[in-house]
Amino acid sequence: MASPDKTHGHPVAAAPSQVADAVLKPSEALPEGFAEKVAGIDFDRHAGRDVTVDELVKGMANMGFQASSLGDAVKVVDQMRSWRDESTGESATILLGYTSNLISSGLRDVFRYLVQHRHVSAIVTTAGGIEEDFIKCLAPTYVGSFSRHTGASLRARGINRVGNLYVPNDNYCAFEDWVVPILDRMFEEQQSGMGERSEPGSLWTPSRLIRRLGKEIDDPSSVYYWAYKNDIPVFCPALTDGSLGDMLYMHTYKTSPYQLFVDIVGDVRRINSLALRAKRVGIVVLGGGIVKHHIANACLMRNGAEYAVYVNTAQEYDGSDAGARPDEAVSWGKIKPDAPAVKVYADATLVFPLIVAATFASASRPSTAAAAAAAAAAEAEAMVDVHDA
Repeated sequence: MASPDKTHGHPVAAAPSQVADAVLKPSEALPEGFAEKVAGIDFDRHAGRDVTVDELVKGMANMGFQASSLGDAVKVVDQMRSWRDESTGESATILLGYTSNLISSGLRDVFRYLVQHRHVSAIVTTAGGIEEDFIKCLAPTYVGSFSRHTGASLRARGINRVGNLYVPNDNYCAFEDWVVPILDRMFEEQQSGMGERSEPGSLWTPSRLIRRLGKEIDDPSSVYYWAYKNDIPVFCPALTDGSLGDMLYMHTYKTSPYQLFVDIVGDVRRINSLALRAKRVGIVVLGGGIVKHHIANACLMRNGAEYAVYVNTAQEYDGSDAGARPDEAVSWGKIKPDAPAVKVYADATLVFPLIVAATFASASRPSTAAAAAAAAAAEAEAMVDVHDA
């Protein structure tokens, strides 16, 4: 029988103490509330019936990685939706931002739902995010492929590709046929000092132009039809960066030496004043670029938003605004230091329907139709300020 300190007759050497100290370092007890246990979805608990979206998202909350970020996003959205001012009963003003590719996708129907039911107070998007909504009322967009056809072959067919979506170029011709007569009437109203603007003689702004187009389309499948019906302002600081800009450009030749004027300064004052006068602001931004920054910069006027949810796939290593986490916006005063805020690193078409299903569209969650009413009150006060200037 071998002795305790030998194996097959050879002495057993002890591991160096520094190795044992490094590998077997003891853990401190985690403070209360420091972290939660990892847990997944126990499908056995739902045996014999379908799993609801709410149960699915709740089950993902402690899964880790981006599943937990999704769970956090649902919590933050619920917080911004449920807050009420103790003295007035007003709810938070919710600013929704998204890039044009998301309107090209089926998320357009999710946005339409949110606007139709007044779950958001205002929208910020890009030129493509405006025109693609109206174009879909005139002709369909199709699901195609990221790589089945080359760009050259699609160009030869007159088909434009947005990721794996196909948009026939004829759609833009239909858009031109529809929008140019409206621009003609808007130009006439501008020249005569009449029309749907804040007061006689004032210029069109991007938000007023979008409101007019929402009225003219008269189609309940349109996001901006419902924005018009519910008086929800839609801001587009880069209105000329798309097909709509092409139409405005060509329209200048039609009306030369005069032209239709669109006042971007009027809108930056309008959205900044809306944020400034809100009781609280929650921001939900899908994508990056000008949409993300325009909303965040409006919140700078109030020293930061009280709630924030970002959804995009950008990383921060290149210093881009799209890649920036909420904490960077805190350093600029665009989100408050104590604000519940989360960034979900994911394709918005994957996660935003889940977020909406578990919050805005959930029968078990408090209604936020009052968000539009709160925004309307702040908007009215803001517009008084604009008119008095």
